Amino acid sequence: MNRPHLPVRLRAAVALPIVLAAALCGCAHPPQGAPVVLVPDKANAVAHWHDIGAATVLAKAANAATEAEKYAAFPADMATLHLAMYDAAMAIDRRYRPFLFAPAQVDAQASLDAATASAAHGVLRVLFPGRAAGYQQAYEQFMAGLPDTPGKARGAALGSAAAAAHVARRAADGRATVLPPYAASDAAGRFRGSDPVNRFWPSIRPFTMTAMGQFRAPPPPALDSAQYAADVNEARELGGKTSARRTAEQLETARFHSEIPPPYFTRNFGRFARTTADPVEAARLMAAIYVNYSDAIGACLEAKYHYDMWRPQSAITLADTDGNPATTADPAWQPVLPTPNYPEYPAAHTCSVATLGELLRRYYGTSRVTFTWDSAVTKTSRTYTDTDALSEESRMARIWGGMHFRFGTSAGAAMGKEVARWTMEHAFMPQAPK
Repeated sequence: MNRPHLPVRLRAAVALPIVLAAALCGCAHPPQGAPVVLVPDKANAVAHWHDIGAATVLAKAANAATEAEKYAAFPADMATLHLAMYDAAMAIDRRYRPFLFAPAQVDAQASLDAATASAAHGVLRVLFPGRAAGYQQAYEQFMAGLPDTPGKARGAALGSAAAAAHVARRAADGRATVLPPYAASDAAGRFRGSDPVNRFWPSIRPFTMTAMGQFRAPPPPALDSAQYAADVNEARELGGKTSARRTAEQLETARFHSEIPPPYFTRNFGRFARTTADPVEAARLMAAIYVNYSDAIGACLEAKYHYDMWRPQSAITLADTDGNPATTADPAWQPVLPTPNYPEYPAAHTCSVATLGELLRRYYGTSRVTFTWDSAVTKTSRTYTDTDALSEESRMARIWGGMHFRFGTSAGAAMGKEVARWTMEHAFMPQAPK
Protein backbone atom coordinates (compact mmCIF):
# COMPACT_ATOMS: atom_id res chain seq x y z
CA MET A 1 0.00 0.00 0.00
CA ASN A 2 1.50 3.33 -1.02
CA ARG A 3 1.63 6.00 1.66
CA PRO A 4 2.55 9.61 0.94
CA HIS A 5 5.51 10.88 2.93
CA LEU A 6 5.40 14.62 3.51
CA PRO A 7 7.91 17.06 4.97
CA VAL A 8 8.00 17.07 8.74
CA ARG A 9 7.17 20.77 8.99
CA LEU A 10 3.94 21.56 7.13
CA ARG A 11 1.85 24.69 7.41
CA ALA A 12 -1.85 24.46 8.09
CA ALA A 13 -4.25 25.99 5.61
CA VAL A 14 -7.50 25.93 7.53
CA ALA A 15 -10.16 28.53 6.87
CA LEU A 16 -12.67 28.95 9.70
CA PRO A 17 -15.55 29.67 7.29
CA ILE A 18 -14.98 26.23 5.74
CA VAL A 19 -15.13 24.60 9.16
CA LEU A 20 -18.29 26.45 10.08
CA ALA A 21 -19.96 25.65 6.79
CA ALA A 22 -19.26 21.96 7.21
CA ALA A 23 -20.49 21.91 10.80
CA LEU A 24 -23.66 23.84 9.98
CA CYS A 25 -24.43 21.60 7.04
CA GLY A 26 -25.16 18.48 9.12
CA CYS A 27 -25.72 16.67 5.83
CA ALA A 28 -24.77 13.18 4.74
CA HIS A 29 -21.94 14.43 2.54
CA PRO A 30 -20.34 17.67 3.80
CA PRO A 31 -19.06 20.01 1.07
CA GLN A 32 -15.49 19.32 -0.02
CA GLY A 33 -13.49 22.29 1.20
CA ALA A 34 -9.86 23.21 0.76
CA PRO A 35 -7.17 20.76 1.91
CA VAL A 36 -6.27 20.95 5.59
CA VAL A 37 -2.80 20.20 6.96
CA LEU A 38 -2.69 19.59 10.71
CA VAL A 39 0.66 20.29 12.34
CA PRO A 40 0.93 19.51 16.08
CA ASP A 41 3.29 22.35 16.95
CA LYS A 42 1.04 24.71 18.90
CA ALA A 43 0.64 25.21 22.65
CA ASN A 44 -2.60 25.74 24.56
CA ALA A 45 -4.10 24.84 27.93
CA VAL A 46 -6.33 22.12 26.48
CA ALA A 47 -3.33 20.24 25.09
CA HIS A 48 -1.51 20.64 28.41
CA TRP A 49 -4.39 19.20 30.41
CA HIS A 50 -5.05 16.49 27.89
CA ASP A 51 -1.62 15.03 28.61
CA ILE A 52 -2.02 15.32 32.38
CA GLY A 53 -5.48 13.80 32.14
CA ALA A 54 -4.33 10.91 29.96
CA ALA A 55 -1.45 10.11 32.31
CA THR A 56 -3.86 10.12 35.26
CA VAL A 57 -6.56 8.05 33.60
CA LEU A 58 -4.06 5.41 32.43
CA ALA A 59 -2.07 5.26 35.67
CA LYS A 60 -2.15 2.30 38.01
CA ALA A 61 -3.17 3.04 41.58
CA ALA A 62 -2.81 0.93 44.71
CA ASN A 63 -6.23 1.89 46.01
CA ALA A 64 -9.46 2.14 44.02
CA ALA A 65 -12.24 4.08 45.71
CA THR A 66 -14.35 5.26 42.76
CA GLU A 67 -15.97 3.47 39.85
CA ALA A 68 -13.54 5.17 37.47
CA GLU A 69 -10.62 3.80 39.46
CA LYS A 70 -12.11 0.30 39.69
CA TYR A 71 -13.39 -0.14 36.15
CA ALA A 72 -11.04 1.21 33.52
CA ALA A 73 -12.91 2.95 30.70
CA PHE A 74 -10.44 5.52 29.45
CA PRO A 75 -12.49 6.74 26.44
CA ALA A 76 -15.44 7.69 28.67
CA ASP A 77 -13.24 9.34 31.29
CA MET A 78 -11.28 11.33 28.72
CA ALA A 79 -14.58 12.36 27.11
CA THR A 80 -15.84 13.64 30.47
CA LEU A 81 -12.58 15.54 31.00
CA HIS A 82 -12.77 17.23 27.62
CA LEU A 83 -16.47 17.99 27.84
CA ALA A 84 -15.85 19.87 31.08
CA MET A 85 -13.08 21.88 29.42
CA TYR A 86 -15.26 22.49 26.37
CA ASP A 87 -18.24 23.76 28.36
CA ALA A 88 -15.94 25.91 30.50
CA ALA A 89 -14.64 27.50 27.31
CA MET A 90 -18.18 28.01 25.99
CA ALA A 91 -19.05 29.88 29.20
CA ILE A 92 -16.43 32.46 28.18
CA ASP A 93 -16.45 32.38 24.37
CA ARG A 94 -19.69 30.83 23.12
CA ARG A 95 -18.85 30.19 19.49
CA TYR A 96 -20.43 26.75 19.70
CA ARG A 97 -23.37 25.25 21.51
CA PRO A 98 -22.58 24.07 25.04
CA PHE A 99 -22.94 20.37 25.67
CA LEU A 100 -24.38 20.46 29.20
CA PHE A 101 -23.20 23.36 31.37
CA ALA A 102 -24.44 26.72 30.04
CA PRO A 103 -24.58 29.78 32.32
CA ALA A 104 -27.20 32.32 31.30
CA GLN A 105 -24.54 34.99 30.87
CA VAL A 106 -21.23 34.55 29.07
CA ASP A 107 -18.29 35.96 31.03
CA ALA A 108 -15.92 37.18 28.33
CA GLN A 109 -13.55 38.62 30.95
CA ALA A 110 -12.95 35.29 32.69
CA SER A 111 -9.61 33.57 32.12
CA LEU A 112 -9.85 30.72 29.60
CA ASP A 113 -6.67 29.15 30.93
CA ALA A 114 -7.96 29.19 34.50
CA ALA A 115 -11.30 27.78 33.41
CA THR A 116 -9.63 24.99 31.43
CA ALA A 117 -7.34 23.97 34.27
CA SER A 118 -10.08 24.14 36.89
CA ALA A 119 -12.44 22.07 34.73
CA ALA A 120 -9.82 19.38 34.14
CA HIS A 121 -8.75 19.34 37.78
CA GLY A 122 -12.36 19.15 38.95
CA VAL A 123 -13.04 16.05 36.86
CA LEU A 124 -9.81 14.29 37.82
CA ARG A 125 -10.24 15.09 41.52
CA VAL A 126 -13.67 13.44 41.64
CA LEU A 127 -13.04 10.49 39.33
CA PHE A 128 -9.49 9.67 40.43
CA PRO A 129 -8.88 10.82 44.01
CA GLY A 130 -6.36 8.02 44.50
CA ARG A 131 -4.16 9.33 41.69
CA ALA A 132 -3.75 12.92 42.89
CA ALA A 133 0.01 12.65 42.60
CA GLY A 134 -0.47 12.84 38.85
CA TYR A 135 -2.40 16.11 38.74
CA GLN A 136 -2.56 18.03 42.04
CA GLN A 137 0.89 19.59 41.94
CA ALA A 138 0.52 20.23 38.21
CA TYR A 139 -2.70 22.10 38.88
CA GLU A 140 -1.24 24.22 41.65
CA GLN A 141 1.77 25.12 39.52
CA PHE A 142 -0.39 25.93 36.50
CA MET A 143 -2.69 28.20 38.47
CA ALA A 144 0.23 29.88 40.24
CA GLY A 145 1.63 30.79 36.84
CA LEU A 146 -1.47 32.77 35.87
CA PRO A 147 -1.82 36.46 36.79
CA ASP A 148 -3.85 37.05 39.96
CA THR A 149 -6.73 38.97 38.43
CA PRO A 150 -10.50 38.91 38.90
CA GLY A 151 -10.65 37.07 35.57
CA LYS A 152 -8.56 34.24 36.96
CA ALA A 153 -10.94 33.72 39.87
CA ARG A 154 -14.00 33.88 37.63
CA GLY A 155 -12.46 31.44 35.18
CA ALA A 156 -11.62 29.02 37.97
CA ALA A 157 -15.20 29.20 39.25
CA LEU A 158 -16.61 28.51 35.80
CA GLY A 159 -14.27 25.54 35.30
CA SER A 160 -15.23 24.06 38.65
CA ALA A 161 -18.93 24.43 37.87
CA ALA A 162 -18.51 22.80 34.46
CA ALA A 163 -16.61 19.89 36.02
CA ALA A 164 -19.28 19.41 38.69
CA ALA A 165 -22.03 19.29 36.06
CA HIS A 166 -20.25 16.67 33.97
CA VAL A 167 -19.14 14.36 36.77
CA ALA A 168 -22.67 14.46 38.16
CA ARG A 169 -24.08 13.50 34.78
CA ARG A 170 -21.64 10.60 34.43
CA ALA A 171 -22.05 9.29 37.98
CA ALA A 172 -23.01 5.62 37.98
CA ASP A 173 -22.60 5.51 34.21
CA GLY A 174 -23.15 1.75 34.03
CA ARG A 175 -19.56 0.52 34.12
CA ALA A 176 -20.13 -1.15 37.51
CA THR A 177 -23.04 -3.23 36.20
CA VAL A 178 -22.81 -6.74 37.62
CA LEU A 179 -22.72 -9.24 34.78
CA PRO A 180 -23.23 -13.00 34.95
CA PRO A 181 -20.18 -15.15 34.20
CA TYR A 182 -19.37 -15.35 30.51
CA ALA A 183 -21.23 -18.30 28.96
CA ALA A 184 -18.65 -19.93 26.74
CA SER A 185 -19.97 -22.11 23.94
CA ASP A 186 -18.57 -24.94 21.85
CA ALA A 187 -20.93 -24.16 18.97
CA ALA A 188 -19.31 -23.47 15.61
CA GLY A 189 -18.87 -19.76 15.03
CA ARG A 190 -18.95 -18.77 18.72
CA PHE A 191 -16.05 -17.08 20.44
CA ARG A 192 -13.66 -19.48 22.19
CA GLY A 193 -12.07 -17.99 25.26
CA SER A 194 -12.42 -17.52 28.99
CA ASP A 195 -13.06 -14.25 30.82
CA PRO A 196 -13.11 -12.01 27.72
CA VAL A 197 -12.28 -8.37 28.40
CA ASN A 198 -14.39 -5.21 28.32
CA ARG A 199 -17.70 -7.02 28.79
CA PHE A 200 -19.03 -4.14 30.89
CA TRP A 201 -18.56 -1.56 28.14
CA PRO A 202 -21.96 -2.13 26.47
CA SER A 203 -23.54 -1.22 29.83
CA ILE A 204 -21.98 2.27 29.84
CA ARG A 205 -24.35 5.11 28.93
CA PRO A 206 -23.42 6.73 25.64
CA PHE A 207 -22.74 10.46 25.43
CA THR A 208 -24.76 11.36 22.32
CA MET A 209 -26.28 8.13 21.00
CA THR A 210 -29.67 6.95 22.20
CA ALA A 211 -28.28 3.50 23.07
CA MET A 212 -25.08 1.53 22.49
CA GLY A 213 -26.95 -0.73 20.08
CA GLN A 214 -28.25 2.17 17.97
CA PHE A 215 -25.90 1.47 15.06
CA ARG A 216 -25.37 -2.25 15.57
CA ALA A 217 -23.85 -3.89 12.49
CA PRO A 218 -25.93 -6.44 10.56
CA PRO A 219 -25.14 -10.09 11.29
CA PRO A 220 -21.85 -11.51 10.03
CA PRO A 221 -21.99 -13.80 6.99
CA ALA A 222 -23.34 -17.29 7.55
CA LEU A 223 -20.73 -19.95 8.20
CA ASP A 224 -21.72 -21.85 5.07
CA SER A 225 -21.59 -18.78 2.80
CA ALA A 226 -19.06 -18.05 0.06
CA GLN A 227 -18.12 -14.74 1.68
CA TYR A 228 -17.32 -16.41 4.97
CA ALA A 229 -15.13 -19.00 3.26
CA ALA A 230 -13.29 -16.36 1.22
CA ASP A 231 -12.54 -14.24 4.27
CA VAL A 232 -11.47 -17.18 6.44
CA ASN A 233 -9.13 -18.40 3.72
CA GLU A 234 -7.72 -14.89 3.30
CA ALA A 235 -6.97 -14.64 7.02
CA ARG A 236 -5.40 -18.11 7.00
CA GLU A 237 -3.09 -17.28 4.09
CA LEU A 238 -2.12 -13.76 5.12
CA GLY A 239 -2.35 -13.70 8.90
CA GLY A 240 -0.54 -16.82 10.10
CA LYS A 241 2.81 -17.08 11.82
CA THR A 242 4.10 -18.47 8.55
CA SER A 243 2.76 -17.05 5.29
CA ALA A 244 3.94 -17.44 1.73
CA ARG A 245 1.78 -14.50 0.60
CA ARG A 246 2.27 -11.82 3.27
CA THR A 247 5.04 -9.32 2.48
CA ALA A 248 7.47 -7.81 4.96
CA GLU A 249 5.78 -4.43 4.48
CA GLN A 250 2.39 -5.93 5.26
CA LEU A 251 3.71 -7.46 8.46
CA GLU A 252 5.27 -4.14 9.45
CA THR A 253 1.91 -2.45 8.86
CA ALA A 254 0.17 -5.06 11.01
CA ARG A 255 2.69 -4.44 13.78
CA PHE A 256 2.23 -0.66 13.45
CA HIS A 257 -1.46 -1.09 14.28
CA SER A 258 -0.97 -3.59 17.12
CA GLU A 259 -0.22 -1.30 20.07
CA ILE A 260 -2.66 -1.63 22.98
CA PRO A 261 -5.42 1.01 22.73
CA PRO A 262 -5.05 3.16 25.89
CA PRO A 263 -1.61 4.69 25.19
CA TYR A 264 -1.99 4.34 21.43
CA PHE A 265 -5.13 6.42 21.13
CA THR A 266 -4.55 8.96 23.90
CA ARG A 267 -1.07 9.74 22.58
CA ASN A 268 -2.19 10.11 18.99
CA PHE A 269 -5.37 11.99 19.84
CA GLY A 270 -3.26 14.39 21.89
CA ARG A 271 -1.57 15.58 18.71
CA PHE A 272 -4.81 17.09 17.48
CA ALA A 273 -4.99 19.36 20.52
CA ARG A 274 -1.73 20.93 19.37
CA THR A 275 -2.84 21.72 15.83
CA THR A 276 -4.25 25.11 16.91
CA ALA A 277 -3.13 27.81 19.32
CA ASP A 278 -6.76 28.81 19.90
CA PRO A 279 -7.92 27.13 23.14
CA VAL A 280 -11.59 27.39 22.17
CA GLU A 281 -11.01 25.53 18.91
CA ALA A 282 -8.80 23.01 20.70
CA ALA A 283 -11.49 22.44 23.33
CA ARG A 284 -14.13 21.81 20.70
CA LEU A 285 -12.00 19.48 18.58
CA MET A 286 -10.83 17.36 21.50
CA ALA A 287 -14.29 17.07 23.06
CA ALA A 288 -15.68 15.99 19.70
CA ILE A 289 -12.90 13.41 19.22
CA TYR A 290 -13.26 11.78 22.63
CA VAL A 291 -17.06 11.85 22.86
CA ASN A 292 -17.24 10.31 19.42
CA TYR A 293 -14.56 7.74 20.17
CA SER A 294 -16.17 6.72 23.46
CA ASP A 295 -19.56 6.17 21.84
CA ALA A 296 -18.05 4.36 18.85
CA ILE A 297 -16.00 1.91 20.90
CA GLY A 298 -19.00 1.27 23.15
CA ALA A 299 -21.19 0.61 20.12
CA CYS A 300 -18.62 -1.75 18.65
CA LEU A 301 -18.26 -3.71 21.88
CA GLU A 302 -22.02 -3.98 22.20
CA ALA A 303 -22.12 -5.58 18.76
CA LYS A 304 -19.17 -7.85 19.57
CA TYR A 305 -20.90 -9.36 22.55
CA HIS A 306 -24.24 -9.48 20.77
CA TYR A 307 -22.85 -11.66 17.94
CA ASP A 308 -20.11 -13.44 19.95
CA MET A 309 -18.19 -14.35 16.76
CA TRP A 310 -15.12 -16.57 16.90
CA ARG A 311 -11.69 -15.33 15.90
CA PRO A 312 -9.51 -16.60 13.02
CA GLN A 313 -7.43 -18.65 15.47
CA SER A 314 -10.57 -20.70 16.23
CA ALA A 315 -12.27 -20.56 12.85
CA ILE A 316 -9.20 -21.86 11.02
CA THR A 317 -8.20 -24.59 13.44
CA LEU A 318 -11.82 -25.77 13.72
CA ALA A 319 -12.87 -25.24 10.10
CA ASP A 320 -14.00 -28.85 9.86
CA THR A 321 -16.93 -27.94 12.14
CA ASP A 322 -18.27 -24.91 10.22
CA GLY A 323 -20.25 -26.87 7.61
CA ASN A 324 -18.56 -25.01 4.77
CA PRO A 325 -16.91 -27.22 2.11
CA ALA A 326 -14.73 -24.31 0.96
CA THR A 327 -12.79 -24.09 4.24
CA THR A 328 -10.17 -26.55 5.46
CA ALA A 329 -9.09 -27.03 9.06
CA ASP A 330 -5.46 -26.30 9.92
CA PRO A 331 -4.99 -27.43 13.56
CA ALA A 332 -1.47 -25.97 13.70
CA TRP A 333 -2.42 -22.48 12.49
CA GLN A 334 -1.61 -19.54 14.77
CA PRO A 335 -1.92 -15.77 14.19
CA VAL A 336 1.31 -13.90 13.63
CA LEU A 337 0.34 -11.29 16.25
CA PRO A 338 -1.49 -11.71 19.58
CA THR A 339 -5.27 -11.73 19.33
CA PRO A 340 -7.30 -9.60 21.78
CA ASN A 341 -9.40 -11.63 24.17
CA TYR A 342 -12.89 -10.79 23.02
CA PRO A 343 -15.15 -11.66 20.06
CA GLU A 344 -14.17 -10.84 16.49
CA TYR A 345 -17.17 -9.12 14.92
CA PRO A 346 -17.04 -6.21 14.33
CA ALA A 347 -13.40 -5.11 14.57
CA ALA A 348 -12.97 -2.56 17.35
CA HIS A 349 -9.69 -1.15 16.04
CA THR A 350 -11.09 -0.30 12.62
CA CYS A 351 -14.21 1.08 14.28
CA SER A 352 -11.98 3.41 16.32
CA VAL A 353 -9.87 4.79 13.48
CA ALA A 354 -12.75 4.95 10.99
CA THR A 355 -14.83 6.99 13.42
CA LEU A 356 -11.92 9.41 13.86
CA GLY A 357 -11.49 9.75 10.11
CA GLU A 358 -15.17 10.44 9.50
CA LEU A 359 -15.26 12.89 12.40
CA LEU A 360 -12.33 14.80 10.93
CA ARG A 361 -13.99 14.85 7.50
CA ARG A 362 -17.15 16.34 8.92
CA TYR A 363 -15.32 18.67 11.29
CA TYR A 364 -13.13 20.23 8.59
CA GLY A 365 -15.53 19.87 5.69
CA THR A 366 -13.11 17.92 3.51
CA SER A 367 -11.63 14.45 3.24
CA ARG A 368 -8.28 16.00 2.30
CA VAL A 369 -6.94 16.28 5.84
CA THR A 370 -3.25 15.59 6.44
CA PHE A 371 -2.16 14.32 9.86
CA THR A 372 0.49 12.12 11.45
CA TRP A 373 0.07 8.97 13.55
CA ASP A 374 2.66 6.88 15.35
CA SER A 375 3.16 3.47 16.92
CA ALA A 376 5.21 2.56 19.96
CA VAL A 377 5.48 -0.99 18.62
CA THR A 378 7.36 -0.10 15.44
CA LYS A 379 8.66 3.23 16.78
CA THR A 380 7.70 4.89 13.51
CA SER A 381 5.29 7.58 12.34
CA ARG A 382 3.11 7.65 9.24
CA THR A 383 1.47 10.55 7.46
CA TYR A 384 -2.00 10.31 5.97
CA THR A 385 -3.47 12.82 3.52
CA ASP A 386 -7.06 11.55 3.43
CA THR A 387 -9.49 10.99 6.30
CA ASP A 388 -10.17 7.40 5.17
CA ALA A 389 -6.51 6.43 4.73
CA LEU A 390 -5.78 5.42 8.32
CA SER A 391 -8.96 3.35 8.44
CA GLU A 392 -8.29 1.60 5.13
CA GLU A 393 -4.76 0.72 6.20
CA SER A 394 -5.97 -0.52 9.57
CA ARG A 395 -8.62 -2.75 7.97
CA MET A 396 -5.95 -4.69 6.10
CA ALA A 397 -3.48 -4.57 9.01
CA ARG A 398 -5.81 -6.53 11.25
CA ILE A 399 -6.14 -9.23 8.58
CA TRP A 400 -2.37 -9.36 8.01
CA GLY A 401 -1.92 -9.69 11.78
CA GLY A 402 -4.22 -12.72 11.89
CA MET A 403 -6.66 -11.07 14.30
CA HIS A 404 -9.66 -10.40 12.06
CA PHE A 405 -11.61 -11.33 8.98
CA ARG A 406 -12.30 -8.84 6.21
CA PHE A 407 -16.03 -8.84 7.01
CA GLY A 408 -15.22 -7.89 10.62
CA THR A 409 -12.97 -4.97 9.69
CA SER A 410 -15.49 -3.69 7.12
CA ALA A 411 -18.34 -3.81 9.61
CA GLY A 412 -16.26 -2.02 12.25
CA ALA A 413 -15.38 0.78 9.84
CA ALA A 414 -18.99 1.21 8.77
CA MET A 415 -20.18 1.41 12.38
CA GLY A 416 -17.53 3.95 13.28
CA LYS A 417 -18.59 6.21 10.44
CA GLU A 418 -22.23 6.03 11.46
CA VAL A 419 -21.37 7.11 15.00
CA ALA A 420 -19.28 10.04 13.73
CA ARG A 421 -22.12 11.22 11.53
CA TRP A 422 -24.45 11.15 14.53
CA THR A 423 -21.95 12.90 16.79
CA MET A 424 -21.42 15.86 14.49
CA GLU A 425 -25.13 16.21 13.78
CA HIS A 426 -26.03 16.33 17.48
CA ALA A 427 -23.19 18.14 19.27
CA PHE A 428 -20.44 20.74 18.98
CA MET A 429 -22.30 22.82 16.42
CA PRO A 430 -21.79 26.56 15.93
CA GLN A 431 -24.21 28.87 17.64
CA ALA A 432 -27.22 29.68 15.45
CA PRO A 433 -27.09 33.24 14.09
CA LYS A 434 -29.21 35.68 16.08
